[in-house]
Amino acid sequence: MSQIETHEQFKIAALERQQESARRSALASAAILDTAPEPTFDAITRLAAEYFRADTVLLGFADESRVWIKSYWGEAVRELPRSGSIFERVLAEGGPVVVSNIANDPEFAGNRMRLRRLEVASFASVPVRSPAGEILGNLTIFGIEPRRKMVVDELRMLESLAEMVANQLELRRLRQAIGSQGSRPCSGDRKVSGIWPRLPDLRRALDQRQFVLYYQPEVELATRKIIGLEALIRWVHPDRGVVPPIDFIPAAEECGMILPIGDWGLAEACNQIQKWCDEDLRHRSLRVCVNLSARQFAREGLADHVEALLRQFGVSSRQLGLEMTESSLITDAHTAMEVLGSLRRLGVSLLMDDFGTGYSSLHHLHSFPFDVLKIDRSFVARITDGEQPLQIVRTIIDLARVLGMNVVAEGIETHEQFGLLQQLGCRYGQGFLFARPMPAEDVSKLLRLPGRVLPNPPAAANLPN
Repeated sequence: MSQIETHEQFKIAALERQQESARRSALASAAILDTAPEPTFDAITRLAAEYFRADTVLLGFADESRVWIKSYWGEAVRELPRSGSIFERVLAEGGPVVVSNIANDPEFAGNRMRLRRLEVASFASVPVRSPAGEILGNLTIFGIEPRRKMVVDELRMLESLAEMVANQLELRRLRQAIGSQGSRPCSGDRKVSGIWPRLPDLRRALDQRQFVLYYQPEVELATRKIIGLEALIRWVHPDRGVVPPIDFIPAAEECGMILPIGDWGLAEACNQIQKWCDEDLRHRSLRVCVNLSARQFAREGLADHVEALLRQFGVSSRQLGLEMTESSLITDAHTAMEVLGSLRRLGVSLLMDDFGTGYSSLHHLHSFPFDVLKIDRSFVARITDGEQPLQIVRTIIDLARVLGMNVVAEGIETHEQFGLLQQLGCRYGQGFLFARPMPAEDVSKLLRLPGRVLPNPPAAANLPN
């Protein structure tokens, strides 16, 4: 490839990044993602269904990785992976996409265009644009039988409906702008000096790939063999260095960036699993666990998203674990049960993190289909303080054993803690005594140790934090 061709490709890629940045800024201004259903949008999808006699109509808006369905008629869909979606094609075309027979379309031939209740044979999709012309989402009608080719007037009607959506978005944005005057700003819009990070900082970090995953080994206590890894996000800031999650996750949750950041983390973990398996097929026995925020866990389409990532990276479901805290379950127990059930059917491991710190641990442990219980580090830290803390840990381990669950003790830092946990029958653990969280390349070195067995922990009674 010539230097001229390389330069042209670089310019094209830079332009695409600039356009995507402008698109997402316009989307953020509309503040439509992760919001409650709105009757106006439902009226538009219903009108489209009646006019075109469509089986299903979807109105969606796309962030970095997902297409969020804000209104539907017919088939109930909440979210879809952006990769390979109809939105991606609408964005690439810069306008409407009409496929009257998917079987004859080279781009979609072999692609399983399925909703939950029907197999799609035809669709038409038009963009929903911002006032400046950025494509924020798409309005799509689906049919079962192959349709005749859509005539010009029909396409104009669908575009008119999409324009109604765009007008409603702009009215919504203006109402919010007026209503927000004098109200408390979100952390992403704070102007107070010294408050960091703001929404633009987080968005820039995601765009410029400043987030990284560190991994902390989980070991079998009896052998010190690495049996799994916990993925932990870090922000490698160009000026501030490595920023721990406690310094930016609360701001991300407040400003709505926790979802795209969380989706990035899931995808990156699956990508890294694939890389380790490519290095050595024996690494397929490893399980990498990813922490889910309450906002991620509340998404009804979470299992679909996880399944799409597993397919994309060629990763087995048993190689992925999802960790959630009790606080992410108690807000909506019904939704929690449905989401956990769909993930369990998918085959991923489900871990209850920080067990014992909530208000109804026993109820949740009995009701929800968890595979692994993680003893909170606060209990491990006090295990050497007397009979009562020791008895608490013993009770948790015995309870998990009765329910057929594995136990992982977090925060093991001393030889005394290590020894007591083994005496109590705890099989697995993680902590600074064995290894700190580290970049993926350092984990690769540990995985090359004979049998993946870590060396004996240092003789020091305590390790620094």
